Amino acid sequence: MSMQKGGNVPVPAPAVRVELGWRTGPGTPDVDASALLLMSGKVRDDGDFVFYNQAVHASGAVRHEGKRPAGGALTDSLTVALASVEPAVDKVVLAASADGGTFGSVPGLYIRVLDAVSGAEIARFDSQDATTESAFVLGELYRRQGAWKFRAVGQGYDTGLAGLATDFGISVEEPRAPQPPQPAPAALPTPPLPPAAATPPPPPAAAMPAAPPAMPTPPPATPPAMAPAPPMAPPLVPAPPLPTGQPAASIPPPPGQPAPAPAAPAVRLTKVTLTKEAPAVSLTKQGGTSGAMRVNLNWTSGTAGKRLTKKLGRKAMQAMGARGALLPPSGELDLDLCALYELTDGAAGVVHPLGNNFGALHAPPYIQLDGDDRTGAVTAGENMTINLDHQARIKRILIFVTVYAGARSFEGLHATVTLQPQYGAPVDFSLDACTVPSNVCALALITNTGSELVVQREARYLVPEPGVSPQRTVDHAYGWGLDWSPASK
Repeated sequence: MSMQKGGNVPVPAPAVRVELGWRTGPGTPDVDASALLLMSGKVRDDGDFVFYNQAVHASGAVRHEGKRPAGGALTDSLTVALASVEPAVDKVVLAASADGGTFGSVPGLYIRVLDAVSGAEIARFDSQDATTESAFVLGELYRRQGAWKFRAVGQGYDTGLAGLATDFGISVEEPRAPQPPQPAPAALPTPPLPPAAATPPPPPAAAMPAAPPAMPTPPPATPPAMAPAPPMAPPLVPAPPLPTGQPAASIPPPPGQPAPAPAAPAVRLTKVTLTKEAPAVSLTKQGGTSGAMRVNLNWTSGTAGKRLTKKLGRKAMQAMGARGALLPPSGELDLDLCALYELTDGAAGVVHPLGNNFGALHAPPYIQLDGDDRTGAVTAGENMTINLDHQARIKRILIFVTVYAGARSFEGLHATVTLQPQYGAPVDFSLDACTVPSNVCALALITNTGSELVVQREARYLVPEPGVSPQRTVDHAYGWGLDWSPASK
């Protein structure tokens, strides 16, 4: 049963999953879940804000898990380990923000609190009166006499996620306004040099006569007396001003004074969604130049798709490119997140669960598959990590997904892909509906151009020839030229 605004219920579970959900459709803006850890109504610092650009709190108690499609709906989830929340924190605010629109255009918006272990619903609040708001505090988890409770709030903000976060004490990075082009220094007119004798500094422009008289040649005794340069002699051409937005800490301090401590960087709310119209983005320009980049694949199958309800023979499975794999005992869909890689030294290969080729993070190929979700039921989906500290050694990476078992193709399935650099904005996109009998889909191509790392949305469904594996099919489509041998889980 949905709660009324202002109502509260006890939360007996030591850990909960907070699910934000809404129905998707044409014109519906993207929605994101976030959490703020408060002490006496404010955050202690910017680290107490957990959202898509800052997915894990330093304490580990609150995590942003990301989006999962569910038929015609989407969910974005957070996990909160209440037993691990620091004693100083008395409230966890649960918020939502609309990207590219307002909540008046978001149908079926709700928030649910579930027991993280059993999945049992503890509380639910359905928002029904949104209009022009672009951010919402939907609920809050708060301490009361040593126990946790959930309150349905439903407070809207017209100022978006930035306004909401600022109200709770977060320092939000202001978007940089485009600067007008500045003339090149060489194009500035060079003033005529004064006579050889040292000349007093020119008066201000307002006091300058229209035609200054010519300076008489000084007597021979004058140069020695005037030889020392005046201590306040100005330069002939003024130094250019600092660019707008340059921090004051970059200006050298006066002699004898210590440099001020650099200010902590403000929280960045930028994110990137790739579409057919805008399919590529530079990770370098977004700040993703180092650290670990998490690649996440999340999917749901529901009752859609051509389900396999019994084990198939080896020939049938080979015909669909699954190398004789059988339907998992659970009868659920098994998708595999994979990557073809090519390094700058010419080394090339594949990272995938078959044959335990999970890769390596701190050695070539600097790509590691975290695990193998064989059911799609794991909240975090399948994840791959790319070590951007070694991006200079990476030439290209093709991220793709295959149907290992549980369905004949991607038809009727729903999936989202998120690339989350440790530094910089996340990049995400959804797969289009599959209209061909495909069991392999190229997701994204990452290319090192020599000056930047570029992510290209592919979302390209491929149909293997009879007897050809999905991995070999994507290899042929992108010209990797690897030698393949049979492998299984």
